[in-house]
Amino acid sequence: MAGSTDVARSAELLRATGLSKEYVTQKGPSILAVDDVTLTLGDGEFVSVVGPSGCGKTTLLKMFSGVVTPSRGEIMHRGTRVRGPRAGTGVVFQSPVLFPWLSVFDNVMLPVKILRLARGAYEARARELLTLVGLARFAEKYPHELSGGMQQRVAIARGLIHNPDLLLMDEPFAALDALSRERLNLELQRIWLDQRKTVFFITHSIPEAVLLSDRVIVMSRRPGRLIAEFDVPFARPRDLDVMSTIPFGKISAQLRHLLQQDDDA
Repeated sequence: MAGSTDVARSAELLRATGLSKEYVTQKGPSILAVDDVTLTLGDGEFVSVVGPSGCGKTTLLKMFSGVVTPSRGEIMHRGTRVRGPRAGTGVVFQSPVLFPWLSVFDNVMLPVKILRLARGAYEARARELLTLVGLARFAEKYPHELSGGMQQRVAIARGLIHNPDLLLMDEPFAALDALSRERLNLELQRIWLDQRKTVFFITHSIPEAVLLSDRVIVMSRRPGRLIAEFDVPFARPRDLDVMSTIPFGKISAQLRHLLQQDDDA
C-alpha cells in the first residue's frame, strides 16, 4: 500500500483479518459488500476511511462494532474475538439520534443505562464530558433547543461516557454546513487529544480525512477492498491553515486521484 511518510505505529488495539460480508437478498444474487479486508487499528490512533458511496465503509464499521457478523474472517479487539456489541466500543452516527424527551445530560448517560452500569459512578464523568465538548451550561436543555452542531457534540460525549477504547464515527459531520463542519473538525481533534481513544472515522471529505487523521485508508468500489493507505505527517494540534500547505495538497491530490482511478476502472 502507498504511504506518505514513516509514522511510528502504536500498539495494536483492533485487528481485522480476511474480513468479508455478503448479504443474501430475497430476489436475485447475493451482494458482496466487503471483500477480504485485513486492517489493524493502533491504540490511540485516528484512522479515517474514504471511498465511493456504497463501497462498504459503513458495513465495515458495523462489523467492527459487533452489530453485523462477518461472512468470513475475524475481528480481534485487544486479543478477544468480536462476536457482538461490547462495552469497549462507542459509536457516533451521521445523525445525533438523541431522544427528544431526555435532557442533554440524560442523553449522554443513556449508554450507562443500557449497559446497566452504576449511574452514580458515571454522573461526574458525564458532566466532565459536557464541559469538554463545551456544553456544560446546556446539561438540562433538550435536543430541540440545540443547534445541529451542538447535538452532534452531545452524541460524541455519549459515545465516550462509558470510557470505550474504540470510537466508531460514521460521517458524523456530513449534515452540517461547511463552517460548522470545520469548527467541529477542530473540536473533535481537541477532544481526541484529550481522551486519546482509537477512532475509526468514515467520511466522504478528503480534506476532513487528512486534517483529522494519523492514517487515511482508501476503499474501492463495491465489493469494498482496501486499495491504499496514507500516513499523515503533520504535527498536532493542527489548525485549518495546514489545509493551505503544499504537503496537505499533495496528499489530498493523491487520494483524489486514487478514487477517480477506481471510479473510471
